Amino acid sequence: MADPRLTAPGLDADGALRAWLDHLAHERRLSPRTLEAYGHIGRLYLAFLQRHRGGDELRAADLATITPAELRAHLAERRGGEAALSARSLAQTLAAIRGFHGFLDRRLDLPNPRLALVRGPRVKPSLPRPVSPDQALGLLAEPEADPDADPWEAARDMAVLALMYGAGLRVSEALSLTAADAPLGATLRITGKGAKTRIVPVLPQIGAAVEAYRARLPFVLAPADALFRARRGGPLSPRHVQATVQRLRGRLGLPDSATPHALRHSFATHLLGAGADLRSLQELLGHASLSTTQKYTAVDAERLLAAYAAAHPRA
Repeated sequence: MADPRLTAPGLDADGALRAWLDHLAHERRLSPRTLEAYGHIGRLYLAFLQRHRGGDELRAADLATITPAELRAHLAERRGGEAALSARSLAQTLAAIRGFHGFLDRRLDLPNPRLALVRGPRVKPSLPRPVSPDQALGLLAEPEADPDADPWEAARDMAVLALMYGAGLRVSEALSLTAADAPLGATLRITGKGAKTRIVPVLPQIGAAVEAYRARLPFVLAPADALFRARRGGPLSPRHVQATVQRLRGRLGLPDSATPHALRHSFATHLLGAGADLRSLQELLGHASLSTTQKYTAVDAERLLAAYAAAHPRA
């Protein structure tokens, strides 16, 4: 059903885009980073259409007349040039544009079913790239072994990495913890992507790592303050965690695939290899769809086949 607030004849295309982004922010509750990406895709799309149609102001009603050829021309433009998109990014762009037109259909009564004829590029599914248990434990222990690191910063880095490998948290989830969350109990309530809340168990070793960091922390925190702090006292940034893991993997001789997110992949893969079922793993990871979690079965199968090939006399 069309939203009567959005069906005014004078509504322009930019207004329709803002309405879609507002819907994604407040009803779908997507993350600011995702909203920024969708907004960028939408603005480039509308700018192309306006140029393609002679530069006249684009109205919301015009979006119902966009042809498959025009959409393909926009994708071809995004595929070329200096900022050429990869096949995966192009597929994401098409998915976002389809989502925008779906909103136009549902909320503004501006359907455009012809655009369903446009097909995106073929994208080979990528598998998660975990590290081995020994490599993961090496990453967790390495901050403390750095003679140049400040003890409280080394303890902080160990605690953040422990949360990702030991509890399967995303970087953003680990950094969203506040001083009020510590000391950690037996479980932790985490709000992840799409504002989806889950309960994750906390191993004693993780709680101990966080307490070791808190004991050395040189700043006094209010309950609502971010638990993990940077050198000058501000909240720790994801960029710092990425740079830390990059430095540590260089010292340990690990591949470039040993990223912060690889620790979360390792959490999932190692649990699956130890007998965890997919439904439980889905809950622990906070995946909305079981198909996302099922990727780890392929990773575990690859690991078993590699072990067979290396050890079996007839392999």
